[in-house]
Amino acid sequence: MSLTAAEKFECPYCMTFNDLEIDEVNDIGQQQIVDCQICCQPIEVLIIDNGFGIEVIAKRDDE
Repeated sequence: MSLTAAEKFECPYCMTFNDLEIDEVNDIGQQQIVDCQICCQPIEVLIIDNGFGIEVIAKRDDE
């Protein structure tokens, strides 16, 4: 059994999908900065449990 879940989110800069491994115990409610796997821009991601599953909210680092 894996301790992480794979989620996808869209880069707010280049609109490509990125993969993110989420630790369901420790990452929920956390805000992180990750680099886009394609354009390398910094993305601010917020990981939440919306009651239906894990949701990744991605926005530009300069917003």
